[in-house]
Amino acid sequence: MGATGESESSAKKNRTTVERQSERELVVTRSFNAPARIVFEAWTKPELLQRWWAPKSFGISFVSCEADVRTGGTYRFVFGHQASKQPMEFFGRYIEVTPHSRIVWTNEEAGEGGSVTTVTFEQQGATTLVVMHDLYPSKDALDEAIASGSTSGFSETFEQLDDVLVTVRAGAGHS
Repeated sequence: MGATGESESSAKKNRTTVERQSERELVVTRSFNAPARIVFEAWTKPELLQRWWAPKSFGISFVSCEADVRTGGTYRFVFGHQASKQPMEFFGRYIEVTPHSRIVWTNEEAGEGGSVTTVTFEQQGATTLVVMHDLYPSKDALDEAIASGSTSGFSETFEQLDDVLVTVRAGAGHS
């Protein structure tokens, strides 16, 4: 299907799995060597999000990152790419935010055809299991996302998150 893959990291790194679980759902799973509180922080603080969210190999960079991560809050990520004069905008609203355990948001840049993303953070000893579910409005919408390549950067993105978590943990909350 082209939507299943694992990172080819060294043995000491955790693997990212990406699986199409149904006609409309893509699930990304990875464990991180940090407490859920710190992993959640990296998903909710704009200054941390900007450091890992976009895969570096895609050649895109943040122009701006606004995230009011609370139930009813909104987000707007604006990216630039040297091959495009027009910035790319991704935006939506937070449907549910439960600190350190769950975030649910809409992806509204596609209009009514956007996906809904649910991320859970499960503390497992010294690690945190992160499970991200993208639920698309139709099979065609998920097929299009996979064909566009927009779902192919999760392993790289989560490796970048690993790097950010190391610096956040080293700073012991001085982020």
